[in-house]
Amino acid sequence: MSLHATVSKSFRQDLVDQGLAIKTENLTKLYQMGAESLQALAGVDLQIHRGEYVAIMGPSGSGKSTLMNLIGCLDTPSSGQYWLAGRLVSDLDDDQLAAIRNKEIGFVFQTFNLLPRATALRNVELPLIYNGTPADLRIERAKRALEAVELGDRMHHKPSELSGGQRQRVAIARALVNSPSIVLADEPTGNLDTKVGDEIMALFARLHEQGNTIILVTHENDIARHANRIIYLRDGKIERDDPVIR
Repeated sequence: MSLHATVSKSFRQDLVDQGLAIKTENLTKLYQMGAESLQALAGVDLQIHRGEYVAIMGPSGSGKSTLMNLIGCLDTPSSGQYWLAGRLVSDLDDDQLAAIRNKEIGFVFQTFNLLPRATALRNVELPLIYNGTPADLRIERAKRALEAVELGDRMHHKPSELSGGQRQRVAIARALVNSPSIVLADEPTGNLDTKVGDEIMALFARLHEQGNTIILVTHENDIARHANRIIYLRDGKIERDDPVIR
């Protein structure tokens, strides 16, 4: 084993030993807009431990969606380094990135992103189909995930037969079905009324109590305060990183 590989393995183990789910160093992202460059992130240093519940806030254009995409391995940084579950993401090829997204990260989006012609059960099965889980085990795990979000009696309904809150619960069940190390939620209550939004946030609170690491992107202060820590972004940089005092 080379010296570089030995050092990398040792550093990776250090991150795991420290309980870090996420670590970034000087993370930057530039977008080319014709002849001009737009700097969406301007050097973000961030650490999130396993089991934390973190909200990311900031005005439009602050970089919070870009940071979410980088954390979720949906995009790659222009420079800087990012470790996810102890692995340096820039060292991973496309297949490895797809695998780590499927295994380590559960995504919950504002628009639910459900297949309209598929049942709730089939929608929740999707990540397991992609990773080759056998059919019997796949169905069993999808059913358990739906029961965990209190939709066991609606698993054979299609999205059009479900309320907005129920559709978001299906999306959360799909995010959880692979037992990911991190749940990323992007404006998860944005399309829901206040009452249903409160129910979804209560569900996230239960998931956190069960040991899940949750990272929530929101522009709503009331939603952010459900987390235990709020990171404020402005102009692509971390402006503040505060614990939530209750």
